[in-house]
Amino acid sequence: MGEIFETQEEVPEIKEKLHRVGITNLRTVAKINWKGKLYTFIPTFEITIDVPEEKKGIHMSRLVESITETMSEAVEEEVSRVHSSLEELELAIIKRLEKKHPHKRAEVWIKTHLIIGKETPASKKISLESYDVEVGVIKDETKGKLEKVLKVTVIGNTACPHAMANNQGKTHIQRAIATLEIQTDFDEEIALEDMVEVVESSFSSPTYTLLKTVDENAVVQKMYQNPKFVEDVAREIIFKAKQRFKGRIHVRVVSLESIHKHDVIAETWY
Repeated sequence: MGEIFETQEEVPEIKEKLHRVGITNLRTVAKINWKGKLYTFIPTFEITIDVPEEKKGIHMSRLVESITETMSEAVEEEVSRVHSSLEELELAIIKRLEKKHPHKRAEVWIKTHLIIGKETPASKKISLESYDVEVGVIKDETKGKLEKVLKVTVIGNTACPHAMANNQGKTHIQRAIATLEIQTDFDEEIALEDMVEVVESSFSSPTYTLLKTVDENAVVQKMYQNPKFVEDVAREIIFKAKQRFKGRIHVRVVSLESIHKHDVIAETWY
């Protein structure tokens, strides 16, 4: 076998620091024991570190090795407290990276789906609802910070108050997509389920995967009893989020308009 050259250690021709170098779109499996309840995720990872100006590249295989080792622990010790949340899993990956590849800044991001059982409004059936979630951990040694970012995206619906006021109680309805993002200290405990609840309760009505006829009637009635503009939804989300969560808060709501060729957006942050 011939000699192996470590080209990553060579000095680059152009000496510029790179803030984020790593891998993206790596999919695997994880089981998280959150407060005694077992969740199974199929996360997609993005993992990056900074590369100094005098270094050419990173050992990509070391990144993959760190992930697979940590993920194996999560699966084998699924009922232990080793990985009690997605962000704890991400921090474990960063700590493994510290031993194998020196850096000053590291980021681990996970995109996945959170499945929550919801009771339908009338028949009281359990409907399994899927929510897009994103969790990131950012370590920055130059600033002495360890932070996390939590993001949930929730689908709900709205009934237009303006049309209702001008059409003897009749109005147009549409789905709306709301995203709540919180950036906070790593040790701040915030449950993704609580973030989902804040967003979902701010629509005219939630949406459901499973609906019997009596449930459909209940959803429609709730929407007409609770008409809202997209701006109302955004205001309610950030109002509730400020009361319950600490950190920098970002809210974005898009209404998929049913009678227009365009959509409507409301966005705010704190």
